[in-house]
Amino acid sequence: MFKSTIEPKKFETFIEINNLINSNYSDIRALLTKILESATRLVEGEASSLLLLEKESQKLYFEIALGVKGHDIKNFSLNLGEGIAGWVAGRRTSLICDDVDKDPRFLADISRQIGFPTTSILAVPMCIRDEIVGVIEIINKKSGKHFGQPDLEWLEVFSTQAALAIQNMRSLARAREEIGLLREQLPVEKGFHTFVGKSPAIIEKLELARRVGASDSSVLILGESGTGKELFAEQIHLASPRKKGPFVRVNCAALPEALLESELFGHVKGAFTDATATRRGRFELAGGGTIFLDEIGDLPLSLQAKLLRVLQHKVFERLGSNEPVIADVRIVAATNKNIQQEVEKGSFRSDLYYRLNVLPLSIPPLRQRPEDIAELAEFFLKRFNRETNKKISGFSEAALEALYSYAWPGNVRELENAVERAVVIAGENLIRPQDLLLPTDRGQTGDSYEGKTFREAMQGFKKAFLTAVLKTHNWNQTITARALGLQRTYLTKLIKELGISK
Repeated sequence: MFKSTIEPKKFETFIEINNLINSNYSDIRALLTKILESATRLVEGEASSLLLLEKESQKLYFEIALGVKGHDIKNFSLNLGEGIAGWVAGRRTSLICDDVDKDPRFLADISRQIGFPTTSILAVPMCIRDEIVGVIEIINKKSGKHFGQPDLEWLEVFSTQAALAIQNMRSLARAREEIGLLREQLPVEKGFHTFVGKSPAIIEKLELARRVGASDSSVLILGESGTGKELFAEQIHLASPRKKGPFVRVNCAALPEALLESELFGHVKGAFTDATATRRGRFELAGGGTIFLDEIGDLPLSLQAKLLRVLQHKVFERLGSNEPVIADVRIVAATNKNIQQEVEKGSFRSDLYYRLNVLPLSIPPLRQRPEDIAELAEFFLKRFNRETNKKISGFSEAALEALYSYAWPGNVRELENAVERAVVIAGENLIRPQDLLLPTDRGQTGDSYEGKTFREAMQGFKKAFLTAVLKTHNWNQTITARALGLQRTYLTKLIKELGISK
């Protein structure tokens, strides 16, 4: 076909899509949609679908559907061999059917249920080597025309492109999974956590953390428990001139005061009853690198004075010694407390607070960055699949809706625990809302969306999400609007439209 009969417009589209595939286009769904849109336009179809085969169930699911009834048809699935698409997938054979009413393979019931009259279908299989991965079908050629052999040949070209895109996606996913596995196998003290997040709020904070990393000033990271403050501390270290030095972690709330002083600054032999040998503390071990003081708000006042001296003079003494030790270390601290209130109460030194708070970094809670929920959930799913030797493929739509609707008071840590629990409990290939065991009094679950339209479900999500954020900010609309990046007048309008009240 690629001789004198080639149509320039079709060939240009073919080249454009190939270039996108070869450029490792990151949004696979957008790429497949573009392929399907181009194929539908060039063979003059009224509607179209791209179905993917799920290996475990041997069912074809409508991954992408274009046309006036595209949203409705996604509620259906086909067994391998069922319907024209199932027949094409089962035999890996392309098919032109110009009169579906006379073809026994045609499932007229689907067409009737969605209210879309079908007269003709053009369907081709998508294959990767000898493996069938799905089907592309075009419904009804415009102006009552019939599909012809050139249409079939062009659709086969587009199906090859779609299969290639899926193959690239799978290869990239495998590579990322292997890299992630290797990263997670590193001991935490020697390696670093994988950073996951794509929301504008978290990307903005990540960029700020990396800019802050270039200096050697102290950093105070603020945020609720479970937001990922330690991961930001790691990113600051990795962006700093000290990145080749050690990164030492200390949880100031995990040890009693007497042990914590020794843990931080070390001790000499005989400093206390069990001090049978001189021991270096975390500040010495972090020499040339970064020390991360987590839960700094729980540091006893007696140790706050010693830490202040380290910040001011870059020296300290081991417990039981008067000999100064040089502290060549950068301090990154974090707390989930309102540190200014702690200063006002007298439980945290104001001079230490100002010394630590040279470069403040506030991490937003998960409920304020819902764009990260699905990505984090998928990341945790892959990890716990490996750990439990399971092969759960993902989350049902209802489960995703439950994840989005929940307020996540425990933030990322709570999400991680919920996914781990669901992987252990799940008895099917997809995680369902009931597997997550989320408290029902903190927001809507996925079950509450069943039987609702997309608009109704979105309204429900908006109401639950905005209510949660308003509660977090004590129903202060000005602060809430700022946290959400909205105009206050628009937030007020949403509150009124959604019927939100205290």
